[in-house]
Amino acid sequence: MAISLVTGGAKSGKSRHAETLVRGMCGGMNGTPVYIATAEQLDNEMAQRIAAHRRQRGPGWELIEEPLDLCGALRDSDGRGPRLVECMTLWLSNLMMRERDPDAALEALLPVLAAQVSPVVLVTNEVGSGIVPVSALGRDYRDLCGAMNQRLGAAADSIDLVVCGHPLRIK
Repeated sequence: MAISLVTGGAKSGKSRHAETLVRGMCGGMNGTPVYIATAEQLDNEMAQRIAAHRRQRGPGWELIEEPLDLCGALRDSDGRGPRLVECMTLWLSNLMMRERDPDAALEALLPVLAAQVSPVVLVTNEVGSGIVPVSALGRDYRDLCGAMNQRLGAAADSIDLVVCGHPLRIK
């Protein structure tokens, strides 16, 4: 079992790095790579972003689209191959926008991650290096992301920070 956390700023190259990690885990009898997408196509711009990610990944990935029930998606896909979860900060915003308790959701997720047989690579945005958000909601989101990333980092076997397309192993 291996939990990897890949973090970095927006457009830092973290998705490409995470895809490379997952592909590298697929040798031999380890199965097909599984992409668990938390994004929803709520507007044209997001649809274009999702399409760009699909083109970047290329063929050969099993796709699971799950904006909220990450525990269920991980349980259901365990044993089919290494999984890439993209992205944790978007999952958190999905929970917030639907007025679900992010702390409770993360509390439920951590033991599910620990019980996985197949590897999991989690992608998350490093939001603490930017400006202080102007709105209370933005500041709450930033704070929740930071707390989530710290808890995921504590649970992860490895952490990679991606800057300008280059990964740096943190843990």
